[in-house]
Amino acid sequence: MPEKIFQKEIVSDPELLPEVESFIMDIVLKNNIDEDLYNSIALSVAEAASNSIIHGNKLDEKKTVRITVKIDEEKMIIIFRDQGEGFDPEKIPDPTTPENILKDNGRGIHIMRTYLDGLKYNFTPGGTETILELNFARES
Repeated sequence: MPEKIFQKEIVSDPELLPEVESFIMDIVLKNNIDEDLYNSIALSVAEAASNSIIHGNKLDEKKTVRITVKIDEEKMIIIFRDQGEGFDPEKIPDPTTPENILKDNGRGIHIMRTYLDGLKYNFTPGGTETILELNFARES
């Protein structure tokens, strides 16, 4: 299948998170993606969208999050572009260490890394891109 591209833009309102998840899961269903991947996609999308709205754009409804989904026969790439200043991924504490295990925050990146085949960040003067990659040919 040739690459398909889908886009959506939302304001930074956490009330729109279900709309983002529906947008992406509708793409997943219409493109016959293996249902074993549904939870991986849904959890990762929820984390990335939430991080873009809350941490990236600081809940500023004047700022937007652009979602781009690219699908071909081998993989799905989902890009969340916020208008935030970015962060240093190396400074995010490991939520699995004893001193962090009971903390309420800091698990999103760990969750995404667990469920995805690739998680990258692209920091630009105009904002941060969170790039999620999921390969369809996975080893069991």
